[in-house]
Amino acid sequence: MTFLGRVREDLAAAKLRDPAARSAVEIALLYPGLHAVWAYRVWHALWLRDLRFVARAGSQVTRWLTGIEIHPGAAIGRRFFIDHGMGVVIGETAEVGDDVMLYHGVTLGGRQREGGKRHPTIGDGVAIGAGAKVLGPIVIGAGSVIGANAVVTKDAPEDSILVGVPARLRARREGLDTRAVLTTPEYHI
Repeated sequence: MTFLGRVREDLAAAKLRDPAARSAVEIALLYPGLHAVWAYRVWHALWLRDLRFVARAGSQVTRWLTGIEIHPGAAIGRRFFIDHGMGVVIGETAEVGDDVMLYHGVTLGGRQREGGKRHPTIGDGVAIGAGAKVLGPIVIGAGSVIGANAVVTKDAPEDSILVGVPARLRARREGLDTRAVLTTPEYHI
């Protein structure tokens, strides 16, 4: 995909996921989550070319400007959207699938100091609510929803709903899409 095609795809993903988005110009100029993702792509390319110090330095500048910290070593898929964004942290070995949405204050973090895979793998189409912490080398299955302020430390199958501290599985009601589940009061903590 071309650079311009990827930018258009990102703008469309933001407009789809944020009901407050009015235009592509507004999104491109005023959405720090999108700015952080675009900057991440530059730093990730440098990381893959073994320009690790430059990539880390650039990611820290992006963190300072946006309040969103994405390690350049993380692997992030297409149409990734961070709504509001302040306080989001994504660790070095995190893997994020396509069409994933995060709200502010989300951490995709590690729980151990040893090397290797330390951060979570997030499947395609996952939505993670504000303040949620997904910790350790766990796998969250595609289509899952993690409620606001949940603390997830165990694997979850596809199409899961995870809420609470520690997070527990909840049954998904028939006919609810990911955005509706995140705004349904009974799933709030």
